[in-house]
Amino acid sequence: MNAPLSLIAQREYVLTDDDLIITKTDPKGVITYANRDFMRICGYREDALLGHPHSIIRHPDMPRGAFRLLWKTLQRGEEFFGVVKNRIADNGFYWVLANITPDFDRHGALKGYYSVRRRPARAALDALIPVYEQMNAIERNSGKKDAPDLSLAWLERHIAELGFASYEQLVLSLNQEVFSRRQHA
Repeated sequence: MNAPLSLIAQREYVLTDDDLIITKTDPKGVITYANRDFMRICGYREDALLGHPHSIIRHPDMPRGAFRLLWKTLQRGEEFFGVVKNRIADNGFYWVLANITPDFDRHGALKGYYSVRRRPARAALDALIPVYEQMNAIERNSGKKDAPDLSLAWLERHIAELGFASYEQLVLSLNQEVFSRRQHA
């Protein structure tokens, strides 16, 4: 169960350019693999991660509508790019640029998900933090059942007003410097 926002520390761990977080989950989001960077940054030992839901690191500042979009994208068999605030075991937090890809076996059956995360661009955080705050406000003022869909609908309208075709296109545009850094490394 997630702690109320008031109990979450506002101490941020800022990923370096060398931090590369990798996890694998089963189709239900249960962690089956976690690399050393992930364990070091999130502050959990391997035995506290493997076999547990990936949502163990879900930060309450992340709107549920953003996760609704993530799961809709993955359920279509598509990869997801997003900027996500995660929770650290000691109740601090860190931001990531996440790429989550469905993992299929050779017969086309879903085996799970593969996620690679790195430090997002500062411009992405500056642009998306107010968006997530607005989505959270919508969710607080909506019924629990409808809240994720209402905040996601607002997000999609907002993205269209900004001139982007999708959340993914917005995220990739805001993080161009991240991809440039990787090409020059």
